[in-house]
Amino acid sequence: MRRIGVAIFKKMKWTEGKIDGVVIRPAKRNSDARGWLSEIYRSDDITEDIMPAMGYVSLTHPGVTRGPHEHHEQTDTFGFIGPGNYLLKLWDNRKNSATYGRTWSIVAGESEPIIAIIPPGIVHGYTNVSKVDGLVLNFPNRLYAGPGRRQPVDEVRYENAKETDFAMA
Repeated sequence: MRRIGVAIFKKMKWTEGKIDGVVIRPAKRNSDARGWLSEIYRSDDITEDIMPAMGYVSLTHPGVTRGPHEHHEQTDTFGFIGPGNYLLKLWDNRKNSATYGRTWSIVAGESEPIIAIIPPGIVHGYTNVSKVDGLVLNFPNRLYAGPGRRQPVDEVRYENAKETDFAMA
């Protein structure tokens, strides 16, 4: 898919609640004298259609927001494990979904480590709500810009669009 410009949406009345297809699970920390270890994904615990194709880590400064954006084909598997805490916000933008029009806000990271599996069509963004830099891991099931970075990017970005419903504040 190619990177698509911002689409203008009719204003919706969003409701708060869990969203079908989004998986939020605790990121169990296994601690010892050296520190801790947390599994993000295992091949025996994840379906083939969302098996990661790549992985990356991002550092976000306090008060900074990444997104919101959505993908047409890509599923993201995020690890919000700390340091730092985030407000993760999701909107179900899939017209054929039973939870279309629902938004879900979750605080995650150092105080509540989670794994978030976000399927295509779910608009998502997060803000570092802590006073320290925070790290987020992502293991998407598609390569960014395809093999060799030669294909259009599969995302619709909303962070600079004032005319959409997708506001992080």
